[in-house]
Amino acid sequence: MFEIPQSVKVWSQFSHPALMWALLALSIYALYLGVQIRRTRSAEGDAKKELIKGKYNIKHYQMGSLLLALMVLGSVGGMAITYLNNGKLFVGSHLLAGLGMTGIIATSAALSPLCKRGTTGHVPAILC
Repeated sequence: MFEIPQSVKVWSQFSHPALMWALLALSIYALYLGVQIRRTRSAEGDAKKELIKGKYNIKHYQMGSLLLALMVLGSVGGMAITYLNNGKLFVGSHLLAGLGMTGIIATSAALSPLCKRGTTGHVPAILC
C-alpha cells in the first residue's frame, strides 16, 4: 500500500481548517451581496440606479457557485485527510455537521434558479 510521508500528513491537516476559514469569509461576503440585492429591490429612483450598477445579483450568484464548489471540496478533502492519516473515518459530530452543511449549501444552490426573476413564485419570498 502507498505510504504517505509524515511531513505531508502533518501539513495536510492544516488545509481543511484554512479552507473552512476562507469559506466563512466568503459566506459573509455572499451575505453582504444578498443584502445589497434586497436593498436594490426595495430602492427607488437614483438610489436604485446606483445599486443596479453594482451588479450584486451576478456577484452573489457567482459567489454561491464558488461556495458550493469549495464546500464540497472541503468536505471530501477533510474526510480524505482523516482517512489517510488514521486509516478510518471517525463518525462523530464534526463529520455529521460537515456533511449537513454540505447538504444545505447544495440544496440552496439547487434552489437558486427558482429565485431568479420571472419564476412562477413557487419559492417563498423569504428564501430569495
